[in-house]
Amino acid sequence: MSKRIGTFIIIGLILFFSYIGYSYLHYRSVNAVSDAAFIKSDKISTLSFKVGGKVIEMKKLENEEVKKGELLAVIDPIDLKIAKDKILYSIESLKKSIEVLKLKKERLKKSLQLQREIAKIDIKAIKQEKDSLHFNIEASKTRLKKLDLDLKRYKNMLEQNLIASTEYENIKTNRDALSKQIEAMEKKIDELNVNISKAKKAYKLAIVNEKEIKELEKTIEAQNENLKLQKKSLEDIENKIEYTKLYAPFDGIIAKKFIDAPRVVKKGSPIYALADPKSLYCEVLLSEKKMYGIKDGSSVTIKVDAVKDRVYKGVVESIAPTSASTFSLVPRDIASGEFTKLDQRFIVRIKLDSIDGLRAGMGATVAIKRN
Repeated sequence: MSKRIGTFIIIGLILFFSYIGYSYLHYRSVNAVSDAAFIKSDKISTLSFKVGGKVIEMKKLENEEVKKGELLAVIDPIDLKIAKDKILYSIESLKKSIEVLKLKKERLKKSLQLQREIAKIDIKAIKQEKDSLHFNIEASKTRLKKLDLDLKRYKNMLEQNLIASTEYENIKTNRDALSKQIEAMEKKIDELNVNISKAKKAYKLAIVNEKEIKELEKTIEAQNENLKLQKKSLEDIENKIEYTKLYAPFDGIIAKKFIDAPRVVKKGSPIYALADPKSLYCEVLLSEKKMYGIKDGSSVTIKVDAVKDRVYKGVVESIAPTSASTFSLVPRDIASGEFTKLDQRFIVRIKLDSIDGLRAGMGATVAIKRN
């Protein structure tokens, strides 16, 4: 009797373990199972300042919730503000200098234009006066020739006692007066020639002085370029002052606080790590030997190590086009002919139906249903 009971027990155990083995193998045949799975977040960011300086405020603690745009930390902006004041002073000085140069240019331009106009009017008036004098001189010389002939004729008549001496004296007086008038007009022409030469020089000098206007224009242009550079520097320094404040780029929780205030930091030094607990997904490193039958949309069962007695559901969202080792910093060297075949793993991203109780970094075991 006891032998028969023992036989039944052995047969029962064999059937039990056979069932367990069959269930295990069947489960693994219809599912790709891997424990190389982790809960990850799409939004985990290490926050840092875009400028270096002394951190004077750290407003948040680890595990504290923050909202997008909330101020997290502050660098002392005093040095940058001093630099900004210097640039503002330089900009104002340049603006005043440019304004003075523009006024000087306009005054000089008007003055030179007036000088040119006056010189042109003087030259025209002198030429007209010269032309008039030349005409009068020619007319007077014609009269003088006639008076010379009359004087000669009257002298002969006087010698013959045909006329009175007074008549001869009148002709001689008129002739001498006309000769002196001609000399005076010719002297006046010489004076006018000197005056027209002066007027022409004044006109040329006004034109030459226009170079000073061009030099002023070049100086103004250079000052304007300098002003643009100073304004660009002002924009840069204002940006840097704004960069002394560190804001949260999205809603989340402070995952890590790297420093305490006060402390001098360099540009790019980590200040906070911020994580969004709502942007979670599961990432699996799946062996190439288990890849068959797996595709986008395959249903997934997930068991998270830290959450007991609960099974999460999900679907395959994407499968990496290359293995995880493709972009390794130390690529495999097979040039020598030596080769050891290694099991390649591919990253599979799983979209979770629920994230309740999950945190980034948790380990998990997944079973992806093969299609």
